[in-house]
Amino acid sequence: MCGICGKIIFDDSSIVDASLIASMMDTIRHRGPDDEGVYFDSQIGLGHRRLSIIDLQTGHQPLSNEDGSVWIVFNGEIYNHQELINTLKTRGHIFKTKSDTEVIVHLYEEYSESCIEQLRGMFAFAIWDRNKKRLILARDRVGIKPLYYWKSSNSLVFASEIKAILEDPSVTREINFNMIDRFLSFFFMPGEETILRGIYKLLPGHYLVCQNGKIDIHEYWDLKFSEDQMSLREAEIRFLELLDETLRLHMISDVPVGFLLSGGIDSTAMLAFAAGKSIFPLSSYTLGFSKAVIADERPYAKLAAERYGSEHHEMTITSKEFIEFMPKYVWHMEEPVCEPQAVALYYVSKMASHYVKVLISGEGGDEAFGGYTIYRNINWLEHLKKIFGPMNKIIKKSLIEINHLFKSQKVGKYAPLLDIPFDSYYFSRTSNPFRFFNSHIQDIYTKDFLLQINKNYSLGNIKKYFEKGNRNSFVNRMLYIDTKTSLPDDLLLKADKMTMANSLELRVPFLDHKLLEFAASLPSNYKVRGINTKYLPKKALKNQLPNAILRRRKAGFPVPYESWLQTELSSWVDDILLDSRTLNRGYFKRSCIEYIINENKRLKGALSKEVLSLIILELWHRAFIDK
Repeated sequence: MCGICGKIIFDDSSIVDASLIASMMDTIRHRGPDDEGVYFDSQIGLGHRRLSIIDLQTGHQPLSNEDGSVWIVFNGEIYNHQELINTLKTRGHIFKTKSDTEVIVHLYEEYSESCIEQLRGMFAFAIWDRNKKRLILARDRVGIKPLYYWKSSNSLVFASEIKAILEDPSVTREINFNMIDRFLSFFFMPGEETILRGIYKLLPGHYLVCQNGKIDIHEYWDLKFSEDQMSLREAEIRFLELLDETLRLHMISDVPVGFLLSGGIDSTAMLAFAAGKSIFPLSSYTLGFSKAVIADERPYAKLAAERYGSEHHEMTITSKEFIEFMPKYVWHMEEPVCEPQAVALYYVSKMASHYVKVLISGEGGDEAFGGYTIYRNINWLEHLKKIFGPMNKIIKKSLIEINHLFKSQKVGKYAPLLDIPFDSYYFSRTSNPFRFFNSHIQDIYTKDFLLQINKNYSLGNIKKYFEKGNRNSFVNRMLYIDTKTSLPDDLLLKADKMTMANSLELRVPFLDHKLLEFAASLPSNYKVRGINTKYLPKKALKNQLPNAILRRRKAGFPVPYESWLQTELSSWVDDILLDSRTLNRGYFKRSCIEYIINENKRLKGALSKEVLSLIILELWHRAFIDK
């Protein structure tokens, strides 16, 4: 894993400042502490920071083809690189390294930008075609690796992280106010825009071509849901074959590989299939919390480690580490994202970095095979709608009245959805009535700030995926939307930034595109059936994993931040949210901030994510705007 950066100037009379590329590389040193390299040619400069994983001796970047006409800086892993090397050698290409990076250079010579379609892996890279004076940026299919860019009338700047782009003095730090509202609507920022106006993410499955000062962006891959007619038994066999294949590919490394264990099905499956495939001893890592009032993952992780012969490591953290970590969290994430589990990933990665350079996790299994309870609940709700038919409105009214007496959280959430369209199902999950900010927009925002935002803007980015999603299956449609939004812009962003903060490479076999395409071809009832989520993986793995892990409720590194914010961290909450710096931003009314803090205590943590999101937003301003 590495960090890349660069700048191209459209004016032939100007050259890229070498000191700028140096400072950009220095900013992302944590992504690649082992080596660095630069390349300059007329109006372009490329920079690279390397974390050595494959071909430790000769994998230096930037790297070129035989005659130096094509140059690349690359971040990621190409798991089918050996297969591609063999093919390219038959076509006369000469390789000077054994690295997967060089494969892309020669593929580009053969297929131009369509070479991306042959890559199996995670990646973000930049190719400079010296003869055509053309820059190409590309990002992997689901957004495992990040890539940002900024364009002006006379230049384009790109990097693995926003911090590096901000090193360019011509890049302004102007806040995109609509993205603040989008953050408070979803607790992350889906879409290509960032909170800094003019800085964009290259979307997953896309590549960018910059030539003659013009930018063109193209989509090269999308996840298609087809629901093929495959028997359940056939699906089980194919699932196990693909899981074994992708895990074998993800184990390729010239350094030891460790496993991130949450005690759940996905991460345990990774360890189970890795047994016997590594030339290095297996090691695994997990984390717990002292005085935790939530599920403890450690016993289940230890059970898995003992069963599959892994050298196991675990640690605990307290609210003290949580509060100390938050400024680092904001600095590494670079955009406001309210993801409490990041604290667990950061500290467990820090522990693992003393033993390995590569970690494998089960991230993505839920999005591929329907692992979240929301998929089951929405599936039930749709069946109820069909059963009740014209009685939906009456049933809804009755349930709401019953809820006033019994205060059932689930009834209160789902009853209002009985007589509204499917798109409201998804928004109910990510906004009203689940999100305080969407229900009370007039109360929390100041009049001046209300004039600067467009509420429809926040939802508009998501709605386009409703039009492309599978209309015949509500579950598959939600899986598609989540794959396009929360997966790249929340979960994978967290995964990359928290592991790279500790100079670790994180690999996610469940997000291999062949496994994803297989999952997308399955009927939805192979994923969610009755009370069961992730139905196919559980059935296929019943002879592979311990029953205690197969049957337990999903948890996945839970963090007890709700209780912390109400108790030992309550003064920290007040100190940040009621500070004059926070209130003087002009976004929020003091009365509403006080109300949210007090209501969170009264409701025993029910508004904890709202509270934490406000803290993260303020800490982001202090890290990236005030400084």
